[in-house]
Amino acid sequence: MSPRLAEGGLVGPSRRSFFKAIAAGGAGLALNDVVDPRRVRAAAAGTKLKDAREVRTACNFCSCGCGIICHVKGGELVHLDGDPDHVINQGALCSKGAAMQATHSASWRVQKPLYRAPGGDGWQAISWDEAFDKIAAKIKATRDATWIATDKVGDKEYKANRTDAIAFLGGAQNTNEECYLYAKMARLFGTAYVEHQARL
Repeated sequence: MSPRLAEGGLVGPSRRSFFKAIAAGGAGLALNDVVDPRRVRAAAAGTKLKDAREVRTACNFCSCGCGIICHVKGGELVHLDGDPDHVINQGALCSKGAAMQATHSASWRVQKPLYRAPGGDGWQAISWDEAFDKIAAKIKATRDATWIATDKVGDKEYKANRTDAIAFLGGAQNTNEECYLYAKMARLFGTAYVEHQARL
């Protein structure tokens, strides 16, 4: 409905364009009763997610630990939503969490362990088994070199069985059950230094 130009300036729409607008609006309202837009959107989403497997996880960005439902089809992440049953976000996601799919499918995402030899100037891909062996060897060497068997307080000597050279850092994407296991493992390693990313 474009306004008409008259000698005195702009005036309202013509009678013909006014009735056209009313007819179009009436048709739209009539179609709204026949076609439910919410059902159309739900049907479109259903075809996209057909045969997709649901995987529940936690967002890995900040320290909130929001729940996410990932839809995986053929080994690929095709869609993600906030988990409505999650106690923290109750289905909502911030802009970082909602955009996590882009980082997951990014071409520059590192998907295998990389190793740079001491004094080397480049990274080389290694297997997961080799990476685990290297990490385990370094942890064992550090623990053995810094082990404190006893502490002296005054004239008395007490068993300590600890190391001050190893610390554990948890993150928001860790579940309560994983955090429990990490804390147990830290105690087995002989360290009391357990921290969380949200406090750093």
